Amino acid sequence: MQNILVTGGAGFIGSNFVRYMLENYNYKIFNFDKLTYAGNLENLTDIENHSNYKFIKGDICDKDVVESTIKDNNIDTIINFAAESHVDRSILGSREFVVTNVLGTQVLLDAAKNLQLEKYLQVSTDEVYGSLPEDKKEIKFTEQTPLTTNSPYSASKASADLLCNAYYHTHKLPILITRCSNNYGPYQFPEKLIPLMIAKALDGEKLPVYGDGKNVRDWLYVEDHCSGIATVLEKGKIGEVYNIGGNNEWYNIDIVKLILEKLGKGEEQISYVKDRPGHDRRYAIDSSKIMSELGWSPKYQFPEGIEKTIKWYIDNEPWWRKVMSGEYLKYFDKNYSSKVK
Repeated sequence: MQNILVTGGAGFIGSNFVRYMLENYNYKIFNFDKLTYAGNLENLTDIENHSNYKFIKGDICDKDVVESTIKDNNIDTIINFAAESHVDRSILGSREFVVTNVLGTQVLLDAAKNLQLEKYLQVSTDEVYGSLPEDKKEIKFTEQTPLTTNSPYSASKASADLLCNAYYHTHKLPILITRCSNNYGPYQFPEKLIPLMIAKALDGEKLPVYGDGKNVRDWLYVEDHCSGIATVLEKGKIGEVYNIGGNNEWYNIDIVKLILEKLGKGEEQISYVKDRPGHDRRYAIDSSKIMSELGWSPKYQFPEGIEKTIKWYIDNEPWWRKVMSGEYLKYFDKNYSSKVK
């Protein structure tokens, strides 16, 4: 394993993973990204000239571009982060989620099969498991939990997971699957809960909270997620699924109140809004498999991770203001259009 194609490497988790791998390993990393609204090359300005890094603009649904990229760069491993990932957007319109998350995955799997790659790692989500009861905290998602999807987004991700499993069993493709809990940290697109609340709190705006705010999520600092994926890549057993969670269950409303407290703002900024359709009540991941079998564990508990995250958004206000204004979309044309294939 020498040359890794990271699809979706300009997004939130993907860009953090690219940086993590370049800082901790000696692999050559090829970042393959379509640069849709959530793909932002400004996430990677600090490493864009690294000798082991190359950016390639491309769409995972384009079979010819995917296969030529693999051949031209002697790719031996694919890690697929590329996905439409926001539940609210999937409710408004699911087509793009099916196209990218399902058909795009199928294109990558066929390329990996036809070109006989060493490994294919699918980055998935705990949302494929559905929802957990609020009153039974001892119950958590394990790798054996049945897939029970409640949104178009989670249905598309579960479909991709099932395709991966089918290619492993049918074609003996060397597949690995990771399923993570909710990520947070630097460079997260500010449509997601934590960066959105930080940005609106800083601007003195109302903070919209769905329903009663009692939805529970298990929060995983993005660097811990990256280290978990790297661990599975290096040590994981082919054909297996590994849950990666932070063991940090919080009510959404408590996170919003904590952010306001850390920023010295008042709770009068909270505005309860109508709940979204199909809103899962509770997620919680059992990470005992990756911990006991591969020796991974999260480095950050939520209080420390949220402190780091809030500080990052305060210190990097120009980044998120550009993102919220759409200004970041000009970065590729200005800096890359003459450099990439």
